[in-house]
Amino acid sequence: MSKFTHLHVHSHYSLLDGLPKIDDLVGYAKELGMDSLALTDHGVLYGAVEFFKSAKKAGIKPIIGCEMYQAYEGMEMRRPNIDAKRYHLILLVKNEQGYRNLVALVTKAHLDGFYYKPRVDMQLLKQHSEGLIAMSACLQGKIPQLILANRMEDAKKLAVEYQEIFGQGNFYLEIQNHPNLPDQERANKGVISIATELNIPLVATNDTHYLKPDDADVQDILMLINTGADPNDPERLTMTGEDFSLKSPEIMTEEFKDTPEAIQNTQKIADSCNFEFELGKTKLPHFAVPTGKNPEDYLEELCNNGIKDRYGENPDPCIQERLKYELSVIKKTGFSGYFLIVQDYVNWAKSNRIVVGPGRGSAGGSLVAYLTKITNVDPIKNGLLFERFLNPERISMPDIDLDFTDRRRGEVLTYLGQKYGQDHVAQIITFGTMAARAVIRDVGRALLYPYNYCDRMAKMIPFGMSLRETLEGVSEFKELYESDDQAKRLIDLASRLEGVARHASTHACGVVISETPLTNYVALQHPSQDDDSIITQFEMHAIEDIGLLKMDLLGLKNLTIIEDCLSRIYQVRGESIDIDKIPADDEKSFKLFQEANTTGVFQLESDGMKRYLKDLRPTTFEDIVAMVALYRPGPMQFIPDFIKGKHGKKKIEYLHPKLEPILKSTYGICVYQEQLMQIAQHLAGFSLAEADILRKAVGKKIKDLLDSQEQKFIEGCAKNEVPKKTAEQIWKWILPFASYGFNKSHSCAYATIACQTAFLKSNYPVEFMAALLTSEKADVERIAVLIKECQKMGVPVLAPDINESFRNFSVVPKENKIRFGLLAIKNVGENIVEAIIDERKKSGPFISMSDFVSRIQSKTLNKKSLESLIKAGVFDTLEKRSKLLHNLEEILEANRQIKKNLDSNQISLFASSSAYHPATLYLKEDIQEIPLSTQLNWEKELLGLYVSAHPLEQYQNVLKRRSYPLSALNVDIVGKLVKVGGIISTVKRIITKNGKPMMFMNLEDLNNKVEVVIFPFVIDKNPAILEENKIVFVKGKVDSRDGEIKIIADSVEEIINEA
Repeated sequence: MSKFTHLHVHSHYSLLDGLPKIDDLVGYAKELGMDSLALTDHGVLYGAVEFFKSAKKAGIKPIIGCEMYQAYEGMEMRRPNIDAKRYHLILLVKNEQGYRNLVALVTKAHLDGFYYKPRVDMQLLKQHSEGLIAMSACLQGKIPQLILANRMEDAKKLAVEYQEIFGQGNFYLEIQNHPNLPDQERANKGVISIATELNIPLVATNDTHYLKPDDADVQDILMLINTGADPNDPERLTMTGEDFSLKSPEIMTEEFKDTPEAIQNTQKIADSCNFEFELGKTKLPHFAVPTGKNPEDYLEELCNNGIKDRYGENPDPCIQERLKYELSVIKKTGFSGYFLIVQDYVNWAKSNRIVVGPGRGSAGGSLVAYLTKITNVDPIKNGLLFERFLNPERISMPDIDLDFTDRRRGEVLTYLGQKYGQDHVAQIITFGTMAARAVIRDVGRALLYPYNYCDRMAKMIPFGMSLRETLEGVSEFKELYESDDQAKRLIDLASRLEGVARHASTHACGVVISETPLTNYVALQHPSQDDDSIITQFEMHAIEDIGLLKMDLLGLKNLTIIEDCLSRIYQVRGESIDIDKIPADDEKSFKLFQEANTTGVFQLESDGMKRYLKDLRPTTFEDIVAMVALYRPGPMQFIPDFIKGKHGKKKIEYLHPKLEPILKSTYGICVYQEQLMQIAQHLAGFSLAEADILRKAVGKKIKDLLDSQEQKFIEGCAKNEVPKKTAEQIWKWILPFASYGFNKSHSCAYATIACQTAFLKSNYPVEFMAALLTSEKADVERIAVLIKECQKMGVPVLAPDINESFRNFSVVPKENKIRFGLLAIKNVGENIVEAIIDERKKSGPFISMSDFVSRIQSKTLNKKSLESLIKAGVFDTLEKRSKLLHNLEEILEANRQIKKNLDSNQISLFASSSAYHPATLYLKEDIQEIPLSTQLNWEKELLGLYVSAHPLEQYQNVLKRRSYPLSALNVDIVGKLVKVGGIISTVKRIITKNGKPMMFMNLEDLNNKVEVVIFPFVIDKNPAILEENKIVFVKGKVDSRDGEIKIIADSVEEIINEA
């Protein structure tokens, strides 16, 4: 048994300060023979649950703690240059009450005391001291600081005050052995003197920030990343020169041999700290049911009502049987309340016209979820399995994830706060870690390496690959590592920081609801100083571990598009559409699928998917479900066989006749995880619950589990008269398919959204495209793509206009046209747009530039925004762009004068309207007209497309005679040499490993675009013409990479118009 416990320890959750990851920390403590260990990260409890679990697994007693920041005076004070100073104080949890008090302290430090750091003060410590042990901390503790300031009497008084706050035996004076720190020895002497005089116990710590002494340089890099300091600055913050490692008990005992009681007291403290998290016990919030009913009865009542709504008065007996089974499992597992909670906020959202997705994940397999309108995918009709969602033989919290319109997700969170209490609901934290590419850049920046050098190295790393995997799998990276000492040092340091937590933020969808205030379980904070929302300090896995209800409420942009489209349809046509009740066999929708006109259609708009849709020619909803499941890395290889199977071009063979009814709808391919479960059920006699366990075993590829499942499967097949050899063949056949298999419930739900968007696009094209354009208004490149789609659909998109445009893209009533939105213009912000629209509503259209200048007094009408409005053609109906730009300064000055007059009240409320009009605004005639090509370039830059005309219009004849049309490029001509022509719309430059320039450019003609890859030898021949807006011919080979057609250029020449 160890005689020493480290009680002052930082993990990587002391962000950009502590180095060790939790498992590494616990593992090394185990290696050193320790049987107890504390975690005391700076101002947070981020790692508490993870540390608790890891320590318990390793047979080490976990001690939960925190190194608090104590305010200079009161935590409410925020005086510059005064209250930025703060002190440290270690708090350790003894028991349940201590944990709650520490959570309260950390929470209030963040929510009420944050000033540079989360701070507490003496008053708050007095209120929340029970069950805690306090230690005076490192040199940054208030007592050491008073000692170093030669204020011994004040230090003694403070020690007495701490002892009174925490109680006799619960306050310790901390000493450390860091002889190279100039103040450590003097501070230790003062602390020991106070301990002796006041009879306050000593405790020895090491302020651990890393595991081993040779980690010091890596931790120093972490601090450089944090501070952005120059590594050569002698005054910078650093911990080098001292040993802040996790020292062994033997070393600590030797270093404090003159104060052995300080070592002994570490064990005394460890023995006093006996708090344990209650893991695995679900703590569902209370859901109020009608008087006289319990949750089980009420859920059954809702389901019976739902049956009538979904299936009519005489549902099939199998539906009643399925419902009875599901309700019995839900009752047995105790999750009735969970379903009631979810259905409540889903139906609240729907009643408030917030579009809710049809489902997500495995919840679509539940009939109860369908009947209570949580989901909108019929599990009976679609052959979905309840056990894939809730397995009665492996009880765990079900996971009902849901999509909402991204713009209105916040309203659902507000509702939850109002219903269950604001202190019972919060969003969940997530941690960004240093991934391979980012850590190379971070470490390189800290070491002052050139940006281009680090950037080139980072780009060698494939996305999702670790540094170790890159060294093993990317020869170019390995060669650099072995041949360049600077690169070797960078990669070695980066490898030791890879995976370390870098920052905290709000999880995209996680929300927690608790039965009692959240601060009974978890500390809370703001995501940042600029964000007043509340998030937990435990990430989602820890939230689930301690039994709190975690739900995923995702914001999905495509649902916002649907919501906006439905609103436009009602406004323009007066039609009210229930998107959940559109016809499943809509003829126009399937024509759209078959022709692959799926730009803007959820999940189906990539070029690769479009090619497959054209070949597949979908005729059923099941076809769309399968394509959503198959169009992913891995199963994508089976799409050609799926298509051949549908059209009878490939004979479908089954290893056993019992497989046919299971695989017939997917043409002999095992597409879904549910099919694997059904194979196990019908051929091997598994219950569906057992089949779900098999599914998990296959998916996770756990060898021992797989071996036992294989034996069980083959033996089960034998009992069902499936020959052993056939059973073995089936097992070998399903293994690779099963690892690719997709959740059919999820695929059905997302196929439903695909069908909804296809229905709106094919039946209400103008309203749909206006909503789609609005959703993408911040992305000029995407806008250009969508406007081309509008042109293809015969939907005109009108240029932005000062009197006709609104914030967003709008439908022009009775004309089947779309008007460009003002917010989609680059450099034009919300405030100026709101001012324009509000003034237009209030006083009518603008009749001249003088009128505009006199009526718009927004502070955001500045040179940049006005110039962008002019260049985008917004004022074309009032005046020529050239004239307005020539008079830009005069216009702005006139506007400033009007504002000044208004601000100084020089214009009477009763003055005539002419007083508002700057009569002195005289627009001088422009000397020279601006060329059309220049105006078109402005439009392309600011709007993402050409509005007035297209630069290629005058080149149509030469392009038609001398080049291959971009729209005709396809996989059938891959490898062939072609000559294409168009305008260069974008250029991306990179540097090759040989230090030479290489380019990727988009080439557009009047109907399509293609990416062109330009190697250095081509650039050397034509450097001047490889620029945006140049009109060129490209000769090269057709290539297909990642399902996209590209041209590998052999030569590029500028087009001379021969028209």
